[in-house]
Amino acid sequence: MDGGLVIVGLTLLLVAAVSRPLSSTPITPAMVVVAVGVLAGPLVLDDLTVRPTSETVRTLAEATLAVVLFSDSSRVNLRALRREASMPVRLLGIGLPLTVVLGGLVAVALFGPFSLSEAFILGVILAPTDAGLGSAVVTDTRLPQVVRQSLNVESGLNDGICVPLLLILLATVSGAGGESHPVRVVAEQIGYGLLGGLAAGALAAAVVILAGGRHLIDDAWRPIIPLAAAVLGYGIANALGGSGFIAAFVGGALFGLLAGDKTAGMMGFTEQTGAALDTVTFLVFGAVLLGPAFKHLSWQIALYAVLSLTIVRMVPVAISLWGTHARAPTVAFIGWFGPRGLASIVFAVIVEDAHLPHAATIVAATYLTVGLSVLVHGLSAEPLVGRYATWYHAATDKSPPALESQPAHEHRTRGSALLGN
Repeated sequence: MDGGLVIVGLTLLLVAAVSRPLSSTPITPAMVVVAVGVLAGPLVLDDLTVRPTSETVRTLAEATLAVVLFSDSSRVNLRALRREASMPVRLLGIGLPLTVVLGGLVAVALFGPFSLSEAFILGVILAPTDAGLGSAVVTDTRLPQVVRQSLNVESGLNDGICVPLLLILLATVSGAGGESHPVRVVAEQIGYGLLGGLAAGALAAAVVILAGGRHLIDDAWRPIIPLAAAVLGYGIANALGGSGFIAAFVGGALFGLLAGDKTAGMMGFTEQTGAALDTVTFLVFGAVLLGPAFKHLSWQIALYAVLSLTIVRMVPVAISLWGTHARAPTVAFIGWFGPRGLASIVFAVIVEDAHLPHAATIVAATYLTVGLSVLVHGLSAEPLVGRYATWYHAATDKSPPALESQPAHEHRTRGSALLGN
């Protein structure tokens, strides 16, 4: 493991050393990190000996997702989202379920031995998006604000929404819940997850409001509060037998809702911690998960990866935006930029530990899709942002597009993650 720590440290220093030049090229930090991981893994140099199912990999991946879920959900202004109720709500309420369903149906068609539950598990795993892998798409101010923020909010909330779906599907597969009844397993996972999240979010908000209002919190400790709340919620849920991911997601949402503007300036440390863990997770992904997945590669898995990033994502997005008067370039832009990232990796690690009959195929399809997404979405972000921005400003000069010109609340700024350009 010492050699692994050396590789992690050297990789982080390497990416930091060239991070500014990289920002002006099509090469993203995520691509560099994953490439280094593949080279260091058993497929090439074999310098990292951690097994895909090891406790180290799962702990790292789960801790990263918990921190990111808390950070993402806490930054979304739920009141503003409810008022706007336009593009993000359609993407989450219509596009996300349709993506899961279409992903499951494609899996049924390509992977004959799959049970229906296994097919839809793969659909759920690859439904969440990761805006941090194409940060130019959500940070470039040349783009319509409503488009940038819709993609940002979608990626911040869809992974949390997919967690209970995954738990329900895993519980329906024979043996996934052990000797316990599937309904009981799901109820405990979701119920205790909600309890842990509500307790942690309420307590953290109370500390900010009550102790902060009395000036009892030193400025150096304020950024620690959100991270501590994420850890607390995750820990409570896990201790009770619930889902730590649901706890982190619910805790962040409640914390942001109750504390409101008082969280200004507090989330930076939590976001940077999540971004650093995210980077290490992608390094491990390249070395321990993606590299070995190539050994299971088949034409069905390769085709599924391509379809998952195109038709399975783009058709549901087009359906969800039907009737909004969004123009074709906007629909295509939103449909294409659905990078698969951290949540899919963590979900696949969980499924690998669940010992499903066709777990090897599920995780191989997931890892190949994520690896392909890192490459194609990273390479296409800058050029397609430029083309779409040019179209948008030309269209605005003639007649402002109705939907694209709408203002949108600045919910969150996930695009500053370390892995994006």
